[in-house]
Amino acid sequence: MTDVTETPDEATLLRNKVVDQLKEDGTIVSPAVEAAMRKVPRHLAVPEAPLSDAYSTYNAVITQEDEHGNHTSSVSAPQIQAMQLEQAGISPGDNVLEIGTNGPNAAYLAELVGPTGQVTTVDIDPAPADRARRFLTETGYTSVNVVVADAESGVPENAPFDAIVVTVGSWDIPPAWIDQLKDDGRLVVPLRVNGLTRTYEFIRQADHLVATSAHVCGFVAVQGAGSHTQQVMQLPGEEGVTLRFDEGLPANPSLLDGVLNSARAETWTGVTVASQEPIGSLQMYLSTQVPKFSFMSTKPDQASGKIGPTGNSWSMVAIDGPNFAYTVVRRDTERKTAEYGVHAFGPDAAEFAERIADIFRTWSEKVRGADGPHVAVYPAGTPDDRITGDRIIDKRHSRISISWPTV
Repeated sequence: MTDVTETPDEATLLRNKVVDQLKEDGTIVSPAVEAAMRKVPRHLAVPEAPLSDAYSTYNAVITQEDEHGNHTSSVSAPQIQAMQLEQAGISPGDNVLEIGTNGPNAAYLAELVGPTGQVTTVDIDPAPADRARRFLTETGYTSVNVVVADAESGVPENAPFDAIVVTVGSWDIPPAWIDQLKDDGRLVVPLRVNGLTRTYEFIRQADHLVATSAHVCGFVAVQGAGSHTQQVMQLPGEEGVTLRFDEGLPANPSLLDGVLNSARAETWTGVTVASQEPIGSLQMYLSTQVPKFSFMSTKPDQASGKIGPTGNSWSMVAIDGPNFAYTVVRRDTERKTAEYGVHAFGPDAAEFAERIADIFRTWSEKVRGADGPHVAVYPAGTPDDRITGDRIIDKRHSRISISWPTV
C-alpha cells in the first residue's frame, strides 16, 4: 500500500530483524501482522530519532512530554503494537477505529483491513495527529481518516466498528466505546485496574464486554474527559511513606492514625519467584483479594524507620480498616530467586499478616502458571445479580468483574 520504495538498506534490515525477534518470542503469530510490520517504514514517523531507536523491539520512542517531564505521546514499541494487532484480529474489509495516534500503527491497521476496509485514527492533541497525517501522506496511506477530538465519545460518524484499538492507557471504558462496536466486535484496550495495566482483548456481547486475552503492558495515559489521577496519601504520622490508590482512598483513612506505633508482625510466605519470572498474575491476584489495595514508596531519609527494608523501591499494600500490611522480599543471589514476606501493623497485625501470606500461598498453589482471571466490563448501574465474578470494581462508567476460575 505504501508508495515508498526501499532497497535492503539499514532501515529495512532493522525492520526485518525486529519482526524476526517478535516471531521468535511468540508475539507475532499471524502472517498478516508479520507482513504489515515488515512493510511499514515506521522510522519515517520519528525522523528525529536514530534508526536504532525507531527499530528498538521492546522500547517506545517518546515524541512529546509535558512541563513536568511526563510522557504525553509516543510511538509504541513494536512488541506492544504487534501484541495489540494480534489481539484485535483484524480482517480485510473491517472498519477500525484507533484511539491515540502517531502514524505507524494506523498504517499497520490499513495494511490489515486492505483496500476494502476503513481506518479512522483519533487523538485529542493536534500535534500527534499532525505527525500521523504527515507520516501517512508520506508513506501513501492517504485513505486513513485522521481526526482531532476527545475520544471519550468515540467517532460516531464512522461507526459502527468491527474493532477499536486503544493505544493510550485507560482507567475506564466509556459507553461510546461499547455502543460504537458491532455485535461481537473487538475492543483492545490497555485498562488500568488497581494501578495494574493490561492490554485486554474484549469481545462485545450485547451491552457488556468479555475479555479473551490480557498482557502486561505500559502506555501513555489517556487525556481529556477520560483522564484519571491516582490519589496519593501520606501514611498518617509518616511523612516518608507514600501510598498511591488507583480506585479511591480507604473509606476512613483516619483509622490508620498511629498504626505504625503498634508492634510489627512479620511472616514469610514460602513463596519464591525466579529473577526473570513474570509476576503479573500475582500482583493482580493480590489486588483483588484484599479489601483495599495500593502501592507504597518510602523515603528512608524522612521515614521513622518503623517500615522495615522492603527489598524493593516500592511495595504492594493491603489495608483493612485499622490494619496495614505491606510486602517485602528477601533475595537469594546464588539461586537467583526472591521470597515474599509480609509485615503488618494494627490491632490484628499477626492475623492480618498471616491472612495476606495465605493469599500468596493460594496464588502459588492454584493460580500460578494458569490462565489469568475472567474479566468482564458492564455498564455502570448494572445490578449485582446480572454480574458474575468474585470481585466487582466500580468505576465512573463501568463495573469491572474479576474472577479466578482455578481457585
